[in-house]
Parts: sequence; structure tokens; C-alpha cells
Amino acid sequence: MTVGKVTFVGAGPGAPDLLTLRAVAAISAADVVIWASSLVDPGVLMHARAVAEIVDSALLPLEGVLAYYQRASAAGLRIARVHSGDPALWGAVQEQLDRCLELGLATEIVPGVSSFTAVAASIGRELTIPEVAQSVILTRLGGGKTPMPPGEELAGLARHGTTMAVFLSAARSGQLQQELLAGGYPPGTPCVIAYRVTWPDELVLRCELADLAATVKAHRLWKHTLVLAGPALSAGGTRSHLYHPGHFHEYRKADHAARQVLRGGQGP
Repeated sequence: MTVGKVTFVGAGPGAPDLLTLRAVAAISAADVVIWASSLVDPGVLMHARAVAEIVDSALLPLEGVLAYYQRASAAGLRIARVHSGDPALWGAVQEQLDRCLELGLATEIVPGVSSFTAVAASIGRELTIPEVAQSVILTRLGGGKTPMPPGEELAGLARHGTTMAVFLSAARSGQLQQELLAGGYPPGTPCVIAYRVTWPDELVLRCELADLAATVKAHRLWKHTLVLAGPALSAGGTRSHLYHPGHFHEYRKADHAARQVLRGGQGP
């Protein structure tokens, strides 16, 4: 008997043409496609077979989705479970993987483009600028439906002063602004507020941290909104060592004079 399989597909931030080739293949091969109409562009369904069963998970609790997994286990069906963004981030995937294991289903995860990288592309910025920010913190504001574990409070993470991508927090923009300031970001820290990036109604706004809450509220943003904050959002690029003529690796030899300059010495 054929073993059923559930493939968790990252649909990306919205635009259907940001699906990966592997995501398209998984959707095209599925007997059942489960997707969330509230989070995923309907354009992804163009890749489903005409005979595939299409299920809108926006109308279902977890138990409703599990019923399809049980069918897949009994009948050897292939299910494409389509999630927004990347399934590794706030996708409620782990609990589904656990249930699939209990049912004897094969599973696969297809990564997707995350909204934070889509926002960076939209504004034409690198989030890791040499000598300015070399880390990106992906997090959310505490105090919502899902409590934050000890030590992951936003103000504490903000003390690193690097680039932060704050998800699922626009509805409490006043608290978000307050905690970023409490963590040590100056009021003039550049911020980007991105609503439904890559969708037709995309809205991307820039402001300083001191004006973050007022900007969010002025545009009545409370969901589908990501906030980026940090000095890298306005810093000019500095010379990367990777492509410096004085840098060497297994495929390229270093120029001797440039190597001396890179190491802080004097060339000949």
C-alpha cells in the first residue's frame, strides 16, 4: 500500500511567482491542497491539478486539518499543506509534524521566501552592513496570544543594537516602540513598516523610531505587517573583505600589496 505524505510548502510572502520550483512541484503532485485564504495568494492554486481537492484551512481548527491527514494515512494520499512565508517561522508546523509521525505519514518541508527578506528586497537594502550590523534578530512582541519564554523579551534583544525584524506586533505599536527605545535604540533609528509586501496592495513606509507608533496608527495597520529596525537600514556600505583584492581563498590568490593594506600594514 502507498504511504501517505504531507508536504509543508512555504508559499513565500505573497506574490505567486516567488514560489520555489520545489513548491510548485509539490502542489502539482498533490491529491489535496490545504491552503489559508487569509494568508496565501490564490494564485498558488493555479499549480494544483484539476482533480485535486482544494481545502481552505482559514475555516478550520487544527482538528479539521488532522481529519485530512487521517484520510491521507488511510488512503495513501499526497497532501500539500501550503503555509505563508517560510514554514520554519511562526508556522504552527511542529505540532502538525508530530501528528503526522503518529499517523505514520511521510513528511517533507519545502522552505519559502520569508517576508523579512522580501521587505529588504523591496526597499533595496542589505540587512547586514559591515561594521554596522552583522546579525538579524527575528522576533515578536511579548504579551500576546503566545507568551514569550524568559530571556526573549523585546527590550532585552534590542540591546544588541543590530537589525531587528519584528513580526506579529503591529497591533501593539506603542508597546513595540517603547520596548525598542528601552532596549537602547536611539529615537532616530531608521525603521521600515511593511504591510503585505509583494501583494498588489503592498504598503512600505519609512520612519524614525520616535514616530513608529504614530505612523502605524495613521495608516491603521494591525495585521500582515512587519517592522524592521536598526542602523543598517540607512547606513552606507563599507568595503567587504570578501571581494577585496587582498582577500584570498581556495579559488583566488591575494594581491600582496592589497593584502598588506587589508591587514593594516603598508604596501610596498
